[in-house]
Amino acid sequence: MKIAFICAGTMAGSLIRGLRAGAVPAGDIIAADPAQGQLTALAELGVQTTTDNAVATASADIIVLAIKPQITGTVLGQLPSLSPHQLVISIVAGIDMSSLQDWLTQGQPIVRCMPNTPALLGAGITGLFANPAVSAQQRSAASQILDSVGSSVWVGEEAQLDAVTAVSGSGPAYFFLLMESMVASAQKLGLDAATSRQLVVETARGAALMACQPEADPATLRHNVTSPGGTTEAALNTMQAQGLADTVDAALRAARDRAETLAVEFGSKA
Repeated sequence: MKIAFICAGTMAGSLIRGLRAGAVPAGDIIAADPAQGQLTALAELGVQTTTDNAVATASADIIVLAIKPQITGTVLGQLPSLSPHQLVISIVAGIDMSSLQDWLTQGQPIVRCMPNTPALLGAGITGLFANPAVSAQQRSAASQILDSVGSSVWVGEEAQLDAVTAVSGSGPAYFFLLMESMVASAQKLGLDAATSRQLVVETARGAALMACQPEADPATLRHNVTSPGGTTEAALNTMQAQGLADTVDAALRAARDRAETLAVEFGSKA
């Protein structure tokens, strides 16, 4: 399984490191980027590098697009025609399947992915969608690549990737905002900055670990730590009275709607 990465940026680098950690031979990976500086760090992993996208894709079984959405049409338009047996995996935000198919060979197997930034630490979650040309073996290969930086889930409709974007793609920032607000409030309550940060970050990590346990349910976990008439109940009642659920719902809808708009702005019909 020969894998070519078009662009050697941060996410591509994380995937390559994940694949190497998973024992994928360095000789099976090639990265292409016009910036030699981007390639130098990856060359230290033993993988092949090139500044020529055509060279990278020539013998690849799988081509991972990790480019900026604004240049996707230009980059794909400059590639030699791909074989219908080559799988294209796109992690390009805002470029829908219709646009990718317009810019590639008719009947090209394509998987669209929406990873998130914890993938940089090997703790990501990725949503995937495949067009009908993707075989079962290619779906398995796509899962293997994205699972190298965390875990993945398949969706049955492309539109659901916009929901994935709203929930997990943008999701880390929601937790960061809550943590930021808690740190600021802790300082208003008299704690110093370092102590506030440590308390908030470690609490967030512990809560996430509890939620990651098999069969764990966030609602049940919340109920279990909320004593009637206690401090936790007082805080949660305030959050609910301030409309937290409605705020979260509106925020995710806004992110989903923006994802839909990006497909129009950057797609082949723009």
